[in-house]
Amino acid sequence: MDFFNSALGKNITFLHPAYFIISGFIGIPNINYYYVFLFFVYVVSVLGNMTVMALIYLDYNLRTPKYVAVFNLAFVDLIGSSALVPKVIDIFLFNHPTIPYNDCLVYLFFCYTCLWMQSFNLVALSYDRLVAIIFPLHYQVKVTHRLMFSLIAFFWVCAITITLTATGLITRLSFCESVVINSYFCDHGQMFRMACNDNTPSFVFSNMGTVITLWLPLAFILLSYSYIGYALSKIATVQERVKAFKTCTAHLSLVAIYFIPVLITFTIGANIHQNARIINLSLTSVFPPMLNPIIYVLQTQEIRISFKKILKFTKQYKIAVKKVIIK
Repeated sequence: MDFFNSALGKNITFLHPAYFIISGFIGIPNINYYYVFLFFVYVVSVLGNMTVMALIYLDYNLRTPKYVAVFNLAFVDLIGSSALVPKVIDIFLFNHPTIPYNDCLVYLFFCYTCLWMQSFNLVALSYDRLVAIIFPLHYQVKVTHRLMFSLIAFFWVCAITITLTATGLITRLSFCESVVINSYFCDHGQMFRMACNDNTPSFVFSNMGTVITLWLPLAFILLSYSYIGYALSKIATVQERVKAFKTCTAHLSLVAIYFIPVLITFTIGANIHQNARIINLSLTSVFPPMLNPIIYVLQTQEIRISFKKILKFTKQYKIAVKKVIIK
């Protein structure tokens, strides 16, 4: 982050500690069981998201614009889980609470970039469902591979730019009192609040970033489904409405899993015990990457068909190999 400081002021000296101390889960009774649970969640997340990515890559029928976004979501979930959970387990279960200053900034960058990309990816999938239901005859023209790749690339640029700016602003802060981060990772909000110099730029940018990465995507998704609901109300038969709505159930489940815990945290987070808040935030971070692939496998017909085809092919291959060995 030296380039950031150089660009903003060469003659300013900031007090950067050698390390931070992550103390979020310390003092919570029987917390070791929770670390085992986190490890289980992480393993399921890795296996599930790798399975979804493999199915989309191997099955030609799934190489559509919609599944480009699904593939990207699985990739983001895989990277986000791998960036967050192993380090959390290392910090708390193996008692390594100290993390070097620069490593903490890198940790912050990867965790938040993946978190924002989850939100943006839900917007891409929402747009896909909106066009598919409102303009079914023009879907092939309006939702193309080029458009989806461009949309996802734009979202990556936005997420990286926002997180990089927030991380750069942290380097403009001096830490002359506490270096203890009362969270389960290098939490941006906890970090800039510990600063002993003016943290107004970080505070303002944090609020702006939250609006851009959470509330605007949520508003777009809610407006999209309001429009979809209105359009479905004009369909003559109930069967057609149900059939059209079923194509949205997987995406709606992902939206609920991602945004409901965030809304709960923002609305009642200040009124609950600090330990409960940290547990809630950690679950908000690790549950969506685990549940997203499970939801797509269970609720999406194309994924289920592809999964069955792969299982059938694997079974037939094993039988063929056994026959060759016996001969």
